[in-house]
Amino acid sequence: MTRALIIVDVQLDFCEGGSLAVEGGTAVAAGISEHVARHREDYAVVVATADWHIDPGDHWSDEPDFVDSWPVHCEAETVGAEFRPELAPALDQVQAVFRKGQYAAAYSGFEGFTDTADRRIGLADYLREREVTSVDVVGIATDHCVRATALDARTEGLDTTVLLGLTAGVAPDSTTAALAELRAAGVTVRS
Repeated sequence: MTRALIIVDVQLDFCEGGSLAVEGGTAVAAGISEHVARHREDYAVVVATADWHIDPGDHWSDEPDFVDSWPVHCEAETVGAEFRPELAPALDQVQAVFRKGQYAAAYSGFEGFTDTADRRIGLADYLREREVTSVDVVGIATDHCVRATALDARTEGLDTTVLLGLTAGVAPDSTTAALAELRAAGVTVRS
């Protein structure tokens, strides 16, 4: 079994002090770095995803409903789109970053792309080419982008585990609902 670690959206805007902060985001960044340091040999591939909005349409709003529209966040080339400094040790092990949501809302890392020396490639193809069969998913937010990335991983036929202790959710009710949806889809949720 070839396993990958997918680190989802551990960016400044999604952590304490950011424009769309999730409580516990900074601690998750540090925890992921510790996890990678302890378990690097468990993963053939380590990748990260990042919101990278240029003009995402009505995904941004001055009057967000926090369901389909949100305050401005992770604008491309701004400080808020950068990764948390606590994630730096893990980023040293990241082989590719998949940026998503340039011109539309994008919750799943599988909507993102990375540029290689000769082409642009999506996350599913990138993992397939490296013969990845299982993934661990960590990051922010449990009830939004982690949820969407894990569900798409299952759709791609990957054995998928969410490491709950290395995620942060926006709200208890939506996180509980997301975890139930993940389990129903065959995703393993582990503390």
